[in-house]
Parts: sequence; structure tokens; C-alpha cells
Amino acid sequence: MERKLNKQTKLHIKTGDTVKVIAGDDKGKTGKVLSVVVEKRKAFVEGINMITKHVKPTAAKPQGGIEKKEAALHISNLMLVDPKTGEATRTGRKAGENGKLVRFSKKTGEVING
Repeated sequence: MERKLNKQTKLHIKTGDTVKVIAGDDKGKTGKVLSVVVEKRKAFVEGINMITKHVKPTAAKPQGGIEKKEAALHISNLMLVDPKTGEATRTGRKAGENGKLVRFSKKTGEVING
């Protein structure tokens, strides 16, 4: 019987984190991560990378029209904001109290919950 390895990729941001955009049109803006697409290494951030989408009239939206929504950003263009200092920081992983990996701020060394 072959042993299965954990193939899940670990990313430096999660849903609900506050992040800062470090590259692109919205460089310097901060926002909350709405969702993360792990397979494509992309994230949707609230109020960042807004696009206009033309919507056909349907039963749910009989008016149709143009709506603004967030588009995905590549994770390499995002940097986690440290909740304690409010500044963007790189992250690392180390073993926590019960042996699970926890994220920590490389700037302050504090453990980041989430």
C-alpha cells in the first residue's frame, strides 16, 4: 500500500485576511479577502480590481444592465497586513502550541490568527 502525501498547497493569505496590493493598478490599496482560488493562486479582494460586467435580463434581474464586481488578483501581488501594527508584512510558518503550523509576522514575530 502506497503512502499518500498531502498535496494541498499552502498560501500566505486566507479568506478574511486584510491584505495590501503591492503591484498593479490598485497598488497601495488595502482590502479584505473575500475568497481564495487555491488551484489558480488567485484571490478576490473587497473593493479592489473592480470590473464592469454587462448582465442580460433574467427572471431574477429583469432590468439587466451593467454591474461592478471584483475580479481575481494573483496572490503574488498581495501582502498580508499585520493586525497589530497595521503594516504590510511577510509571513512565515512555525509549529504552534499543539503542533499545528501557525502563521507569524516576519516583521514583529507575532502569531497571526486566522
